[in-house]
Amino acid sequence: MRVGAIVLGLFAVLLLVLTLFPWDALRGPINRYVSEQTGRKFEITRRLDVDLGWRAATVKLDGIEFANPPWAREPYLVRAERATFDIRLWPLLARRVVIPHIFLASPALGLQMEEDGRRTWALGKNTADEGTVPVIGLLEVDRGTLDFLAAHLGVDLHADFSYDSSRGELPLDFRIEGRYQRQPLTAQGRTGNVLQLNAAGQPPFPLEIDAAAGHTHLKAKGTVAELASLDGVDARFDLKGQNLGDLYGLLGIALPQTSPYALSGELRKRVKLWEAVGLEGKLGLSDIGGDMKFDQSQKVPFLSGALRSRVMDMDDLGPLIGLPPTERSAKAIEGLTPPPNIAEVKRARRDPGRKVLPAATLDFERLRAMNADVKYTADRIRNVRELPLDKGGVQVKLRDGVLTLDPLNLGVAGGSITGAVRIDGAQNPADIRARLEVRGMQLSRLVPKIETMRSSFGKLDGRINLSGRGNSVASWLGHASGDVAALTGRGEFSNLLLEFMGLDGGEIIKFLLRGDENVVLRCAAMAFDVDKGAMVSRSVVLDTEDTLFSASGQANLSKETLDFVVRPQPKDRSILSLRTPLVIGGTFASPSAGLEAGSLAARGAAALVLGALNPLLALAATVETGPGSDADCQAVLAQAKQPSAGEPAAGAAKARKQ
Repeated sequence: MRVGAIVLGLFAVLLLVLTLFPWDALRGPINRYVSEQTGRKFEITRRLDVDLGWRAATVKLDGIEFANPPWAREPYLVRAERATFDIRLWPLLARRVVIPHIFLASPALGLQMEEDGRRTWALGKNTADEGTVPVIGLLEVDRGTLDFLAAHLGVDLHADFSYDSSRGELPLDFRIEGRYQRQPLTAQGRTGNVLQLNAAGQPPFPLEIDAAAGHTHLKAKGTVAELASLDGVDARFDLKGQNLGDLYGLLGIALPQTSPYALSGELRKRVKLWEAVGLEGKLGLSDIGGDMKFDQSQKVPFLSGALRSRVMDMDDLGPLIGLPPTERSAKAIEGLTPPPNIAEVKRARRDPGRKVLPAATLDFERLRAMNADVKYTADRIRNVRELPLDKGGVQVKLRDGVLTLDPLNLGVAGGSITGAVRIDGAQNPADIRARLEVRGMQLSRLVPKIETMRSSFGKLDGRINLSGRGNSVASWLGHASGDVAALTGRGEFSNLLLEFMGLDGGEIIKFLLRGDENVVLRCAAMAFDVDKGAMVSRSVVLDTEDTLFSASGQANLSKETLDFVVRPQPKDRSILSLRTPLVIGGTFASPSAGLEAGSLAARGAAALVLGALNPLLALAATVETGPGSDADCQAVLAQAKQPSAGEPAAGAAKARKQ
């Protein structure tokens, strides 16, 4: 009993001593000790006080200055009028600094990190040692400034804080300006004045932000559990910008090049998994919605999700394959300024000497930056112009630098194009293979701008098997080998169109007087052997009851030039006919068509001589006796089905393997 009383008395005396201890007397020794241990100046400028507990102590500093290492840009890590912080005692035995809560009055903070791991907030002499970085839970400020520099990441930011208790649960206002990922950044917003840097188990704190980096603009409102790792994010966001591809530089997410966009949804983050839920908005002139996930827990980040467009505009497909956005798409998003080069793009599109195949090169860094598995579906495609697309869908997979579009399914002209495209970005130039099947496309919808085609009917089947190396669509096609073929069996075609193609004046006059009639299409085939960019005709035949058309020549995919001769062979007799081989030339951007000079000149000379004798006799030179005969459709289709030996056959076989 007496021993217990003695112990209790000693404890009371110790507690009294600690309570009345003149802690400020230790200010000088503490200043010298911290300066010596960290290798930089530390000073409590006015007064020190300590409330000591069993597990933690509350330290109160009236005036504090803690210098940065000599390599830092800012002279001080922290300067503040006052500072109060809780520090846990037992971790100090293991040389770990754990600060559950810190309050800074009017601080000026100078944070900097280097590529070699050095950081100004590490407390040891070796600032690259992560073991000397203090663990801070809650940070509370009233007003002040923050400078943060990480030159190797392209980050250089300055922030100003101000406190107003009348703002309710968001009393702390902040404004940020500088550069983020080497792009100009401005931001403003509000938050609670207690920021949870590392505060497991604490309720999340509210945050509002309105930020712009480069051409990307973000608005978000929600809560964050831990600021240091951005864990526990629950926010509603609105995001808009010129190009989703710009997000790679900002966030490390390798999205494709797109038209201007505006998206909104719910953003969540748990540990290293980001989720964008209920996405909806516009991509150029197209609507888009769905859910996405970005998992950073794996060695290579993984993007997954499903997106859908009720209506996709054809103009918004261009940027996906390397074409610039059209003026319509560029102006589709309200509040965004069109790209400054839009006028230059318009002028380039009017240049007949331009190249039309997309020349934008693959970004190998992006292909290897993440893996992905994303499904996209377009219920309807509008503004199709020359290519009558109805709908589409694709599964996009990216793994270890190999991008595949498989399956790829497009509704075209009432039929379909299905297959797969594979781009191996692990090689440079990339190994690119395309395997596509054409089924049931309606002839009447393939060339909708030609009025006479609308009465035609029949269906087209075909295939594209190409493989080669290249770092853009243009360079790949310029070196590709393989097989391209399109076939159709019996159907009906506009006779008036055929007579125009054959330059049969007598038949044209007859149909203009009586009206157009369809002619039976016996068969048609367009098959090409592709040999290192040279697309050479293998079998190009269109056979009707009226005329047999055959063509020969090639399209050079590297130079983007055309060189074909179309030879009509009529099966009927006709007057006023100038049935002469048709020459198709020029470039992809500016094709040209004309009559073969030699054949037309011979008929013209005969007509001139006979016309001198009797104008009616001149017609004799234009009378077509109809020597043409039916094509062997079975042989035509059989020849079209198989590529020639050598590079075309090898390239087609490689494309089919995928």
